[in-house]
Parts: sequence; C-alpha cells; structure tokens
Amino acid sequence: MNMMAHGAVPLSLTVNGAAVSRMVAPRLTLADFLRTELELTATHLGCEMGACGACLVLLDGVPVHSCLVFAVQVEGQAVETVEGLVARGALTRLQEAFHGRNALQCGFCTPGMLVNAHALIERGGVPDREEIRDAISGNYCRCTGYEAIVDAIALAARAANGEAAK
Repeated sequence: MNMMAHGAVPLSLTVNGAAVSRMVAPRLTLADFLRTELELTATHLGCEMGACGACLVLLDGVPVHSCLVFAVQVEGQAVETVEGLVARGALTRLQEAFHGRNALQCGFCTPGMLVNAHALIERGGVPDREEIRDAISGNYCRCTGYEAIVDAIALAARAANGEAAK
C-alpha cells in the first residue's frame, strides 16, 4: 500500500537518543505517536488540551505538552520521554525523593511532574518553593495536594547542587 496516497508523510527525529523514521498521518499528535507507534506509554494522555501536564516530554530539552504538538512538527528534533530520562539515570534523585516523600499516589501525573521537575533542576541552582510551584503549575494532580511533590523536588534540587537535606 502506498502510504503517500493515504496522506501519510515521512517523519525523522531522535527519541530517547535513537534515530526514528516513520510514515505518519499529518494530524497525529506527538503524544499519540510516542504511545502508539513507539509504545512509550509513560507519556500519558489526560485532558488533550495542554492543561494537565500528563503528556509532558522534553523537546530539544524544553518541556512541551505532546498532546498539542503534531508529530510532523518535530521533524529533525530530539524528543526525550520519561522512559529515556530513566534509562540514562537522569531521574534517580527525583525518583528517590518522590518515593521518600510519598509524592505520588495514583501515579498518573508522575511522568509529567518528573519531566517538569527535571527541566527545572537542569536550569541550575536551588529553586525555592515558590519557583517549584510555578514550574509545576501546569501539572494537574488530583491525589497529593502538591506539598509532598514540592518537598521532593526541593530535596532533589538540593542534592543535585551538593547541599545537605533539610
């Protein structure tokens, strides 16, 4: 079957450090591409309007709502999902802090929270609680009340900057 005749277009990008090339429908979102084509299911679909943060991934190092981006828009760019961050050990401190502070409950929002928290910590320095709250303001969590999440991110940020736990 000729994919071009059915509206599919070529897409080449890097996902979690690996080159990926596929034929995709022009209206396929990046979130759906990651979940269905690449089986990277930690990228969750929540609101599908960019409000909940469950679908956050890093696009060339910047958090983006993958439900709002068409896959074809990321041609030639680098996407990193929570699976990629875990595989390279980038989330170890955050995962430990989230576990230690009981900063997750049902876990649906956790991948997006981790992606956003990782990007915040990668900027350097130790963010205060207000900066952390601002950074995760686009992540909706129905279970935790956010305080434990803020605590965990603060703890991981201090550890990343060589500061003792407070």
